[in-house]
Amino acid sequence: MWIDLSPLFKNRDFRYLYFGQFVSFFGTMLSLVALPYQVYQLTGSTFAVGILGVIELVPLLFTAFIGGALADVMDRKKLLIMSEIGMALGCLVLIANAILPQPHLWLIYVIAGGLSGLSGLHRPSLDATIPRLVSHEEIQSASILASLKGTVGMIGGPAAAGLCISYFGLPWTYALDFATFAFSIVALMQIRSLAPSEARERPSLKSIKEALNYAMSRHELLGTYLVDFAAMVFAMPNALFPAMSVTFGGTKILGWLYAAPAVGALIVTVFSGWSHKIKRHGMAVIIAASLWGTSMACVGLSYTLWGVLFFLALAGAADGVSGIFRVTIWNETIPDRIRGRMASLEMISYMSGPLLGNTFAGFLASVTSTQIAITSGGSLCVLGVFLSALLLPGFWKYHKIQKTSA
Repeated sequence: MWIDLSPLFKNRDFRYLYFGQFVSFFGTMLSLVALPYQVYQLTGSTFAVGILGVIELVPLLFTAFIGGALADVMDRKKLLIMSEIGMALGCLVLIANAILPQPHLWLIYVIAGGLSGLSGLHRPSLDATIPRLVSHEEIQSASILASLKGTVGMIGGPAAAGLCISYFGLPWTYALDFATFAFSIVALMQIRSLAPSEARERPSLKSIKEALNYAMSRHELLGTYLVDFAAMVFAMPNALFPAMSVTFGGTKILGWLYAAPAVGALIVTVFSGWSHKIKRHGMAVIIAASLWGTSMACVGLSYTLWGVLFFLALAGAADGVSGIFRVTIWNETIPDRIRGRMASLEMISYMSGPLLGNTFAGFLASVTSTQIAITSGGSLCVLGVFLSALLLPGFWKYHKIQKTSA
């Protein structure tokens, strides 16, 4: 019934990694709220906020493949530390810019793109590291703990961001993000080397193509990417939250709009013991992603704050279920020799989707309304999930397996 915490008690290095990233992710969520808010504050345009998604997507697509290839041949610990040092320096630039009497919009875009590019180097190593630090039997529990880290960060981070922006201003919000990176870097220094266990070929287009071919050969992997991509592109209205907060009460409400989906995901994660009994992982992902789209469509149909928050939380609960089984499918079945490159594909699916979704929602809302943009996006998400299930029968039929050799 309850979440399994045993991987934290049994594995010292996993514990250091987990708590360091827990704190760091909390800080990242502060900037995730502060950046679009600052853009909207400077421009008053939902389209300008949506453009932020495109600017973040382009470097991410470039560096994610590089980060995945490097994660398979380099010491993943060193790659994580170097990436986080770069992101911490980016926070310092955001602080300096926010202090100016007239902050530069172009500089916000440049730093946002740079931070996204660095995350493309960072995230594949992070995702590929977890299976190295726990036993095979603990992978699903570790995946659920990773989900807990994400949901708590997505609740506390945006809520804290709304309050911090309101009471202390943007410079202090970015400064807090910088402090969390410093904490995480110290934690990473405590874990053992994560160099490859055997000699690997140098990063190349051939090695990236190997990972792409591997993904294309497996319906269950391809299905997780496509379903998550459809859900995030069409039904991720984060770019509209600054405009919605103006309607419902200002920056204090802004944090709760961002946090509401994570509240639903947190409830699912805390009471995740039932997930170990589910064997049809592919079917669970498809049903959960459909519920996400339906809930988001209902957000667009709601005209009260409590209605919006309820359906956002319901959508988050559905995404929490989807995330548990998607990450389990990835971590249980992918050989370690290509895990970094595969993690880059996973990253592109679950990070490029929201960035494109911000652009889609921002543009559609600018020519229609926020309600129409959210409702139509949720409906398109359900359609995309249905088509993915129809075109990839192996995904729908996928069952949990006990173990695969590398």
